[in-house]
Amino acid sequence: MTEQTIALVTGANKGLGLETCRQLARREMIVLMGARDINKGLTAANGLKSEGLTVEPVQLDVTRADHIAKVQAFIESRFGRLDILVNNAGMIHPDEPMFANSSEQVSLQALRETFEVNFFGQVALTQALIPLIKKSPAGRIVMVSSILGSLTLHGDESSEAIQVKPLAYDASKTALNQFTVHLAASLKQTSIKVNAAHPGWVKTDLGSQRAPMGVEEGTKTAIRLATLGPDGPTGKFYHRNEQLPW
Repeated sequence: MTEQTIALVTGANKGLGLETCRQLARREMIVLMGARDINKGLTAANGLKSEGLTVEPVQLDVTRADHIAKVQAFIESRFGRLDILVNNAGMIHPDEPMFANSSEQVSLQALRETFEVNFFGQVALTQALIPLIKKSPAGRIVMVSSILGSLTLHGDESSEAIQVKPLAYDASKTALNQFTVHLAASLKQTSIKVNAAHPGWVKTDLGSQRAPMGVEEGTKTAIRLATLGPDGPTGKFYHRNEQLPW
C-alpha cells in the first residue's frame, strides 16, 4: 500500500476541478480525476502528467450507480483507502438563468435534474466511499458548495447573493450544505473532517467570463479544507479563512 496521499476529485476534467487536481498533485499526492467523459478525462490527465504530476483519470458520472461502484472497487483494490474526496461536480440547468430569480417559472424537471447532480449524486458517491475514507489516518471530505446556498445571506439585503436566485441551483447547494453538517456530526468521533467550500465567483463555464477570479484563486478554499491538520474545523462553511453562515 502506498504511503502517498490518495485524493479523488469529481468534475475534474476542466475548470475548478482540473485546477484542484493540479494543486493537490503538486503536493505529491496521487490524484484520481473523475470525469463523466473518459476521453476528456484522459486529455486533462495527460496535460497534468506533462507537468510531472501523478494523476489518473477515472470515468465517473455521479448520477450513475454503476460508475460509483466501479470507482469504489478500483480505489479499494488499488489503494485500500481514500484520504481526500473533493465533491466538485456540479451544474446549473441550461433552462435556468444564472443571474435571475427563477422561482416562479423553473420546471420540476430542471429541479430534479439539478438535484441529481448537485445533491443526490454527491450523497451517493460520498456514502459509497466513506468505508474507504475511514481507513485513512486523516480523511478529508470537501463539498464544493456556493455562497448561493446560504439562506442567511439570501435574506440579507446587503449581501452579494441577494440578486442571484436560480432556485434549482441555489436549493441544491443548500441541501448539500445540510448534508455537510449532518455528515460531520455523524463522523465526529472519527479523524475525518467534513466541510463545505465556497470558491468565489470564478471564471468557469458556470461562473462565466464576467467573474473576477481565476481558477487558481478559486481552488484555494477547497485545497485548504482538503489538507487540514488534526486541529482543523469540521462541519463548517468557508470562503478562504472566512467562515460563512449557513
